[in-house]
Amino acid sequence: MLQLTSVTRTVQLPNGADLEILKGVDLTLEGGEHISIVGQSGTGKSTLLNIIGLLDLPTSGTYELDGTDVSELGEGERAALRGRSFGFVFQQFNLFANRDAVTNVEVPLLYGTSGNLLRRRALAASMLERVGLGDRLDAMPNQLSGGEQQRVAIARALVRKPRFILADEPTGALDLGTGRMVMDLLEEVAAETGAALIVISHDPQVAARAERTLEIAGGVLHEAGTLAGSLS
Repeated sequence: MLQLTSVTRTVQLPNGADLEILKGVDLTLEGGEHISIVGQSGTGKSTLLNIIGLLDLPTSGTYELDGTDVSELGEGERAALRGRSFGFVFQQFNLFANRDAVTNVEVPLLYGTSGNLLRRRALAASMLERVGLGDRLDAMPNQLSGGEQQRVAIARALVRKPRFILADEPTGALDLGTGRMVMDLLEEVAAETGAALIVISHDPQVAARAERTLEIAGGVLHEAGTLAGSLS
C-alpha cells in the first residue's frame, strides 16, 4: 500500500552547508495498521510525516503509493492525491483564522463528490459533535482554547475518512481525559474505514497504543522497544 525505500531528505542551511535530516528510511505500511513514531526533537519525525503525506519529496530514494512512484506525479496530481487520501493533524493546528469551526472542518470535503459537497456542513457538524464540540460550530479559532483548536483540527483530519491518518502530537495540547478520547476517536475512525494511522508522539502512553512503535535515530527509522503504559 505504502512503501519507502532508502528515503533521504537533505536541506540547505543559510550558510550553504547541507543538513542531512533523513539518511535512509525504509518503511512499509498496509491498510489498517497503526504505528507510532518516536524520537528526540530534531530527529526528522515531522519531516518524515510530511514526505509520507506528500507535502514534501525525498531528496533520494523511492516512495511508492499503491505501486506508483510519487516522484513521477506532477505537483497537481500529488495535491489531488493528498486531498483524497490523507488526513493531517498538525502540531500547530493550521486552522483558517477567518473561518468558523464547522467551515474549517468542511475544507477536506471540497475534494469529494458532489454528494459530499451538498452534505459537507452536516458531515462537518457531525464530526465536531464526535470530538465534543457540537456546541462550538460557529466559534472562530481565536474564540477557542488550544485544546478546542486541536479537536477542530482532528475533526478536519477525520471528516473525509481518509485512507491514511497522519497525526503529529495529536494530544499535545490536551488534558489526559480529552487526550484519551481523541486517541479513541482516531483509532475508531481508522478501524471503521480500514485506514492506516501514523502517530508521532513524545508521550510513551500514546505511542504504546500502536501495534508497532518505530524510532528515528541518526536519520534512520528502526523498531523501538516496547513502551510501558497505555491510555486505555
